[in-house]
Amino acid sequence: MSGLLPTRSQVLHACRGGEADHPVLRAARELTTLHERRFTEAGETVREIDDFRARHVRDIDRWVAAHLPPARGGAYLHTETVGAILDRLAQLAAFAYLALAEEADWDLWFAWERLAELAVGYEDLVDELSAGRRRLPGGCGE
Repeated sequence: MSGLLPTRSQVLHACRGGEADHPVLRAARELTTLHERRFTEAGETVREIDDFRARHVRDIDRWVAAHLPPARGGAYLHTETVGAILDRLAQLAAFAYLALAEEADWDLWFAWERLAELAVGYEDLVDELSAGRRRLPGGCGE
């Protein structure tokens, strides 16, 4: 791992159950598992899954806030935290593999396209955070 935060390739690999030797990667892998469960559960169980997801998002954001270098004075504010972005990446990864398993052409194309776009956006954000050109909401990285 070259930087503070994992690359998009490392995150996507962790979302598919691959190596997760970083706290952010472990959380991303767990978020994907929770989203996979959420697709098949209903009622009270979904609320419990969402509670677990919220805890993982919070844990990611706390880790990032503790380890991210301070942003420069003129850094632009990003609209989401890293935890929120990784939760959406995990959701899209779970949906993309579900669409692949079900061989649903339109869903498959749409899911993979959205996953790829968000993964690129995540990596761009990591680059900007590392350079101090971007800051996160809630005081993360200030």
